[in-house]
Amino acid sequence: MAEIDRMPKLSDTMTEGTVAKWHKKVGDTVKVGELMAEIETDKATMDYESPYNGVLLHIGVEAGKTVPINALLAIVGKQGEDITALLKESATAAAPVAATAPAPVAAAAAPAPVAAPVAIATPVAEPAYANNGRLKASPLAKKIAEDKGIDITRVAGSGDGGRIVKRDIETYTPGMAASVAAAPIFVAAGTENYTEETVSQMRKTIARRLSDSLFTAPHFFLTMDIDMDNAMAARKGINDKGDVKISFNDMVVKACAMALRKHPKVNSSWRGESIRYNEHVHIGIAVAVEDGLLVPVVRFANEKGLAQIGAEVKVFADKAKNKKLQPVDWEGNTFTISNLGMFGIEEFTAIINTPDACILAVGGIKQVPVVKNGAVVPGNVMKVTLSCDHRVVDGASGAAFLQTLKDYLENPVMMLV
Repeated sequence: MAEIDRMPKLSDTMTEGTVAKWHKKVGDTVKVGELMAEIETDKATMDYESPYNGVLLHIGVEAGKTVPINALLAIVGKQGEDITALLKESATAAAPVAATAPAPVAAAAAPAPVAAPVAIATPVAEPAYANNGRLKASPLAKKIAEDKGIDITRVAGSGDGGRIVKRDIETYTPGMAASVAAAPIFVAAGTENYTEETVSQMRKTIARRLSDSLFTAPHFFLTMDIDMDNAMAARKGINDKGDVKISFNDMVVKACAMALRKHPKVNSSWRGESIRYNEHVHIGIAVAVEDGLLVPVVRFANEKGLAQIGAEVKVFADKAKNKKLQPVDWEGNTFTISNLGMFGIEEFTAIINTPDACILAVGGIKQVPVVKNGAVVPGNVMKVTLSCDHRVVDGASGAAFLQTLKDYLENPVMMLV
């Protein structure tokens, strides 16, 4: 009985295949494992060997043509067999079968074992053997090796599991056998494994909000270096007194709050039909927690001193880690700061925390050579990057804000005025 040979799925992402070349023509006798065609997939060109014994009665795909997987590739049967019914059946069955069949489907058992399609891959170190000790090689490869007088046990196989195929015999060089065989065989000790966990509601909210922000607001980024020598000296002087302890982040919050008062375009948000320019300054501080990221808000930050900002941020951080933050703690931000400097990050860009028009990404302070008074001296530099919603903030407005921020941090005494 004639068998339908369909376009096989030769890779996990393959949806269609192209017949690069036919090695058989209608009327030729074919045997199981004998090379029939070369099929080009989305990843490579692979030798395709016949899964059936018989005569090639019909070629369904001409060389150079592309068809979906499971389309009629060829029909193999007995000489003179009527295949009209099979052709009609294939035309109607191909579409539904294609959705589920990953490989050629036989109507009945073939008289000999079916050889799987063989992919062209990088040669392995030495021939592979099946569990029964027999050499793994296609019948065509064995025949060619016998004709050429090649010891097939010295040929490295490039097929599935080290199986020797036609190309291995054709490209075999006796002089290279020793060096190929001498290469060590890698045997993996581990196994492929993974774990999955259900996405938390917090992570779902973060994913939704940041996706909406990134793909809705046209982001652009402005980066500036800030000399932190004076800020470091001022912080040391304050902390050495022992009454209060402030961080560099507290200084950045205060400097941003004062700069926002001078640049209301940055302290704004896009409202669709209008732009809201906020006269108050509520700064969101990104805080990392186990399940993701929370942004508690320091309200009226421009009116608060460094000590008060520092104390408030510490309380928020503790509440965030203990999951005690309330909605009132994270609502109403007009500008956001994300600081990764404490993790050794020198520079990064952040996604805008809607409805804000901007977010400031703060890197760590790094000691680098700087030029002062015409001389190269050690300096402490911090990089900041402002992410802007271009619907609201233009480059000049963002740059002006950064320049004011830089002035405050490089001259911290100005924040006390």
